[in-house]
Parts: sequence; C-alpha cells; structure tokens
Amino acid sequence: MRIGLPKEIKDNEYRVGLTPGSVKALTRRGHQVLVQQGAGLGSAISDEEYLTAGAEIVASADEVWAAQMVVKVKEPIAAEYHYLRADLLLFTYLHLASDKPLTEALLTSGTTAIAYETVQIESGQLPLLTPMSEVAGRMATQVGAIYLQKSHGGRGVLMGGVPGVAPANVVILGAGIVGTNAARVAVGMGAQVTVLDISHDRLKYLDDIYRGQIQTRISDEHTIEEMVYQADLVVGAVLIPGARAPWLVRREMLPKMRKGAVIVDVAVDQGGCIETTRPTTHSHPTFEIDGVVHYCVANMPGAVPRTSTFALNNQTLSFALQLANEGVDAVQKNKALQHGLNIHKGLVTYQAVAEAFGFSYTPALKALLS
Repeated sequence: MRIGLPKEIKDNEYRVGLTPGSVKALTRRGHQVLVQQGAGLGSAISDEEYLTAGAEIVASADEVWAAQMVVKVKEPIAAEYHYLRADLLLFTYLHLASDKPLTEALLTSGTTAIAYETVQIESGQLPLLTPMSEVAGRMATQVGAIYLQKSHGGRGVLMGGVPGVAPANVVILGAGIVGTNAARVAVGMGAQVTVLDISHDRLKYLDDIYRGQIQTRISDEHTIEEMVYQADLVVGAVLIPGARAPWLVRREMLPKMRKGAVIVDVAVDQGGCIETTRPTTHSHPTFEIDGVVHYCVANMPGAVPRTSTFALNNQTLSFALQLANEGVDAVQKNKALQHGLNIHKGLVTYQAVAEAFGFSYTPALKALLS
C-alpha cells in the first residue's frame, strides 16, 4: 500500500503521524511511505531519519494526500478538505461530534475515516486516545499553574503554597485518564486536590492510590457548584467516547467563581464540559469571561510534540500495519477498528456522531458490506 504522511498545518501543531520506527515497520513489509518534506521537524525528526527508515521524501502535500492511506495526528482542517476523496483511507484523530463541517466534508467525499479516539478494545479501553489523554492531563495542571500567575491573568496563587500560606485549590471534573494524570501532577506540585466523578469505582481507585492526599467526591450538580466556587483551578476532564461532552459548569456559575480562577478544559476536542468553552490555539490560548481565565487549546499535546508523537506511535502502529496490510478489509476483521470507523462511503458509522447532528446511523459492518 502507498501511505502518505503529511505535515500538520493546524496552528502550532508539531506532532507527526509516523515516527521513523513506524515507517521502517511499514516499509519492511513492502509498503511505500511518502513523507512530506519537513513533516517531522517539529518533533525533532529529520527527513534523513525518514529516508534511512525507507521512506520517500516528497515536496508537496498534494503528493502525500494522493496516497491510498493517509496517517495524520489532527483532523483535516478546511484547507485540507479538497484532498478528501472516495478511495482514501484516513487514519487520524477526528472528534467529529463537535465538528459538523468536517463531518459533512467526509460524507460528501466518500472518504473512509477511522478515528483514533473511538478505536476501542474488548475491555472498553481506548488505546489510541490514552497516550494523548495522559499527556493532556499532565499538561493541564502545568498550564493551570502558569495561568494562575498574576502576569497571566490569574489570582496570583502558587500551586504548592509556602509554609503558613495555603496551596492552590484544584478541582478536577472526571477521574478517567485525563483526570488521573492531572491529579498526579497537582499532588506532586503540592496543591489541594479534589476529583469528582460519577463512578464510585474510579474514585475508590484514586483514594486507594493517594491515601488521603486528595479528596474524592461523587459528581452531581450540587457538589460541582460547591467545589467549583471554591476552586483556583478547574480541570475539565470529562469524556464520553466519540460523543459531545456534557456541560458540567454552566454560564451562570462563572460570576460566583473566584476572580482570577483558571479553567483548563481538556474536553474541548469534544465540545468542552464548560458551557463557555470555545476552542483556542497555542498562538492565542486563553480568553476571560467574568474574571475567569479559560484555557481551551484543542491540541494541547502539540506543545510537547516529540513526547506526544512517540507516545502516540507506540499505540497506533499495530493498527496502521493491519490497515496497510489489508486495507478496509482489516476493519471487518478487527472489532476495535470497527469502533474506530466513523465515516464510510457517505455513511455515518459511529452512533454518537450521527446523534450529534441528527444524521442517519449505519452500523460499521453493515456499511462495509453494502
């Protein structure tokens, strides 16, 4: 198979879809890999490393996108929609439930689109979302610490406090991968940490690990309000696989929050779990509403691209190999990839995406066999 690796063009996105190691694994199995010139530079990967791994370096995005399968990191943006076509297999993050224009572009083009974030194994885990959730969770606390500084619009609170002065109060909405990693860094920085979730099992897990270093609370409207109003930093870490995130913090709650408090909404890729969330970029990462600083960058791990690229490839390579070896037939044989299939031949094959926009839903296997 001919596989294309384009350079990401989203604002300040420096990750790349394949490492040289992944390229070598593909070329050793007889596949041709076309790498756009400079695609890996943002992750400190040179064209020479790709050449050594067996890739062919091409000058233009047009040549890369002409491949049978394109492997990316971020969803195509509007400037890339014209590359979409019926005989293209696209393997990348998509987050379609919060992106109607892209969903419609994929449907119109007939592209077969497999989303990293909805590939799901039998245990229910999301192996291709996990590494970036780990990165984003850890970054959320680091970012929050920076924007709590007065010079960045925050309350002027040091995360760990000092002897005789209280530390920052960090509230994390969600105890999944993002929330767990955010808590880990917040505890390490010496903050007072409260994690909310609807799952007693997840809270019990965290309570057992941290042995009193954090507070855990069952998430309900009353408790969310109580905790958020006392918070210096709120981390939105809610995930419903493939679906739009629910709003846990409403617009009318913001005036009751502490002035200079910071919200880091990691759920922004899925629409955000804060009503006032809107996607921001690394170039312009924050905005303020009612004195509350919002950080809602939709590609947070892009700020640490080398770590993120290699962490992502550790998980994506086995699936990329299956797709390269067998094409769309691999999706029929692999249930995890069936969960990942979001769009095929003009059909929406992921139920949460169809429900988000009122589109018709066709189960993946039915769409593949039609």
